[in-house]
Amino acid sequence: MEMEKVSVFCFLASYVVATAFAFLRFRGQSRLNHSLTVGASLAGMAAHTIYLLVRSRNADLPPLMASSHDWLLVLAWVAVLIYLFLTMLDWELPLGAFLLPVVLVLVSASRFVSLEPNELVSAQELSAQAARGWVMLHVSMLTFGIVGVIGGLILAMMYLIQHRRLKHKHGLQQDISLPSLARLARWNWWAVVVSVPTLTLGLAAGVLLGIVVKRSATQLSFDDPLVIGSGISWLVMLGLFCWLVSTKRAAAKQVALLTVWACGFLLLTIVGLQVLTGSGHKLLEG
Repeated sequence: MEMEKVSVFCFLASYVVATAFAFLRFRGQSRLNHSLTVGASLAGMAAHTIYLLVRSRNADLPPLMASSHDWLLVLAWVAVLIYLFLTMLDWELPLGAFLLPVVLVLVSASRFVSLEPNELVSAQELSAQAARGWVMLHVSMLTFGIVGVIGGLILAMMYLIQHRRLKHKHGLQQDISLPSLARLARWNWWAVVVSVPTLTLGLAAGVLLGIVVKRSATQLSFDDPLVIGSGISWLVMLGLFCWLVSTKRAAAKQVALLTVWACGFLLLTIVGLQVLTGSGHKLLEG
């Protein structure tokens, strides 16, 4: 079938083109440029969707549960969906220049992690105990939490750029609009406050599943570098969360800087360690 011929390169190339057009907007605003960015993103998302559907059908599993390769691609797919939705609401917002590079990183990283079904999902003992629902809860909460982390990172970067732009009266093109500092600060705060509990729920479900699996024939290790790195990055995010909810009058710029460091560290740890170890499926196994 023709659908089987769709590869990662197909939609990665489309996203590269879309990203290039998104950055070209900084050289001058135009509806044509916007249309080309959205068009290339839509083409990439169509191929992206077909690829995930084919992978899901072949593995007989939802994309979130099929493998680490598919999980990263679902993250990228959700990011593109958010970009398309928000840019349709406000075409002047240069969101593509911030979000599409993250999509490129996720799609590129997916080529270097495991394509095999997760041992946790395929374990017959867990299937008999109807634990796939818990696995779906685990990976879903991780996905939503990391999407929130990506959102917080992008909003914080937007805040810092807008702050510098207003302070020095230069930077972006005058006809490139960004939300106000107050709005960006508020959205940044909510992105962190919502994403950390979601991540916590996802990781807690993963730990419980790991304990259950340790009692079965499939043995998982909690001293794996990826599991340890994920735990450390979660603690960093938890520290930011506690500081945000306990500090009433934190400087918005300080919040943005801490968000960039914390969210960037978490994404770098999760994606980077999966690529370096070549066994990213362990993250989804707890």
